[in-house]
Amino acid sequence: MLFRSPRPPVDIPRVPVTTYVLAKAGEVADRTALVDAITGRRMTYAGLEATIARLAGGLAARGYGRGDVFGIYAPNTLEYPIAFHGAAQLGAVITTVNPLFTADELANQLRDCGAKCLFTIPAFMEKARAAAARAGLREVIVFGESEGAVSFSELLVASVPPPAAAVDPGDVVALPYSSGTTG
Repeated sequence: MLFRSPRPPVDIPRVPVTTYVLAKAGEVADRTALVDAITGRRMTYAGLEATIARLAGGLAARGYGRGDVFGIYAPNTLEYPIAFHGAAQLGAVITTVNPLFTADELANQLRDCGAKCLFTIPAFMEKARAAAARAGLREVIVFGESEGAVSFSELLVASVPPPAAAVDPGDVVALPYSSGTTG
């Protein structure tokens, strides 16, 4: 059975997701865009836009680009949307991972989607490192500092401008995995 909405169709702009999200950032540059509820850290729209661009440049400098898959294995943090949009700006694909996963569950998802890199937090490094080894990832990037991982902040100091990636609005940007209820 086919269901139709009583409302008119929504006009979805044919632009990359990060372009859409940041479209009005310049108009509200000094307003708060992100707040970390636990730490209280804040970031303005201008800061968000600049940090996303710096991360995209840092990732490109490490050889990542269009079509590469990144996993994000972390709770909600200020860095989470930056990692998502920094990778998306390259034309990469992001798979979000349940932060309660075991190393085996994490490795299975990373292997299944063909991930090349994983973003995580220091508290998850033991599981992330084990899963990355099992899944054959190039590296782990940590929001903070942890031995055996690339520091997220290290990527933000790269002086490489973000590449002018040929991101097509029809490209896959997110590869979510469900709880398994869909098969």
